Amino acid sequence: MFKNFMLRLLVAFWLAIPVKAADILVLGDSLSAGYGLTPGEGWVDLMEQRLEGSGLTLLNASVSGETTAGGLARLPDLLVLHEPKWVLLELGANDGLRGTPLNIIQTNLDALASRITESGAKLIVIGIQLPPNYGPRYTRAFFNLFPQLAEKFKAPLVPFLLEGVATDWDLMQSDGLHPKAEAQPIILQTVMDVVGPEIGLQ
Repeated sequence: MFKNFMLRLLVAFWLAIPVKAADILVLGDSLSAGYGLTPGEGWVDLMEQRLEGSGLTLLNASVSGETTAGGLARLPDLLVLHEPKWVLLELGANDGLRGTPLNIIQTNLDALASRITESGAKLIVIGIQLPPNYGPRYTRAFFNLFPQLAEKFKAPLVPFLLEGVATDWDLMQSDGLHPKAEAQPIILQTVMDVVGPEIGLQ
């Protein structure tokens, strides 16, 4: 344990990042980072509020524009520094929007899931769906990556983060990709329907 702590301190000093233990780590992109929202409005912020009084801590390590490759590069340090019990993995959307070959996305997702589970943390997969203009063949195969990942690693799955939101233009920002503040409680509930039982919070 002392050795692990010293390693965390060393990495923190090198990156100038404070050591902060977190029970739950959210590793995502702009959908989880709260793009276009006022601080405190995003679904992860709302989840943190929901956790108040539970004794559980949450760290949002999401970055707008993040890809699976970027998340894979950041993940090892995050696991060492914060030693989470659960990791909510919400990545892949930016890969898909860029038309990244599906085999590359799958390889990166598998690597992310492997590192998370090998650390001793519990993986929770959050699925994403692409806009239909990317073509049914690519979008269908992309969407299937997430249940396949969850099945392979025996992880709980949030099938689609933006369920009930993405098709309601009143809930979406003008770019058609990011939800408004009004949509965030809906997204939170979609996540908590799966995550809540896993962390002992209904």
